[in-house]
Amino acid sequence: MPDACNIAAAVPRLAAEAPERIAMRCPGSRGAGGMARYDLTLTYAELDRRSDAIAAGLAKHGLHRGQRAVVMVRPSPEFFLLMFALFKAGVVPVLVDPGIDKRALKQCLDEAQPQAFIGIPLAHAARLLLGWARGAKQVVTVGRRWFWGGPTLAAVEAEGANAGPQLAATAPDDVAAILFTSGSTGVPKGVVYRHRHFVAQVQMLRDAFGIEAGGVDLPTFPPFALFDPALGVSSIIPDMDPTRPAKAEPRRLHDAIRRFGVDQLFGSPALMRVLAEHGEALPTLRRVTSAGAPVPADVVAKMRTLLPAQAQFWTPTAPPNACPWR
Repeated sequence: MPDACNIAAAVPRLAAEAPERIAMRCPGSRGAGGMARYDLTLTYAELDRRSDAIAAGLAKHGLHRGQRAVVMVRPSPEFFLLMFALFKAGVVPVLVDPGIDKRALKQCLDEAQPQAFIGIPLAHAARLLLGWARGAKQVVTVGRRWFWGGPTLAAVEAEGANAGPQLAATAPDDVAAILFTSGSTGVPKGVVYRHRHFVAQVQMLRDAFGIEAGGVDLPTFPPFALFDPALGVSSIIPDMDPTRPAKAEPRRLHDAIRRFGVDQLFGSPALMRVLAEHGEALPTLRRVTSAGAPVPADVVAKMRTLLPAQAQFWTPTAPPNACPWR
């Protein structure tokens, strides 16, 4: 395996150290009372093996290091397998905030000039009808394949199943991803992340917050779930629409926290308000982080009453006239 500055480099290491540790759980069928049964899991060994297979399969379809691939896939096991496969291959995922205006979305994709388009069937239908990413030559469907969507991700994974370990020797300054903002504060911007940025962010999270391998996280913002496997943390993908945190059902969040012993949580200020107004104690949480906008002081105060006395509540974007709370 070559040396690589790559967030995915932690996956084979953790797969060797703790192959049966759960890397992530995703909601499956509904149980009694409408609560989700988290019956879809990926161990570190499975995440490593299957992302290797997808990376190798994508290469067989002509997608290689340095090329750009639009990813329009809902948070799911397939999304995270695909993202780590792209990082391993050195392919640059292009992610666009799903809340963006559709006209601005086309402009963003035109600017990114992707060579590939990987999405659910609905995204492929929109691609054809609205003229998205016309230059994309490789297309892959995540889910049921229609005639316009190219091979399915499952077929791509099967084609690369016996290829062995995959990890491109990506350099620190190689582009790792392009993320377009929502455009809520102006014209949507494509933010270029280099591999050294992701690696540094993982190290910063580990050092600043004392995150240790073996913890259990509930990341309600999907990109943060990508950091968890690199930190050796089990990620519980919440049963909610991540684009509408204010509409999250708090009982489902509490169900996941309780059933899987979640000890850390990341959420937007809107999600913090949902939990605060619900008013149920959060006895297993040791660390809660909220960012993206100021957390109102009344929400911070209420959350502190719901958390154990020793728990940390970090708000990197401070409330007005206040400092971050701990």
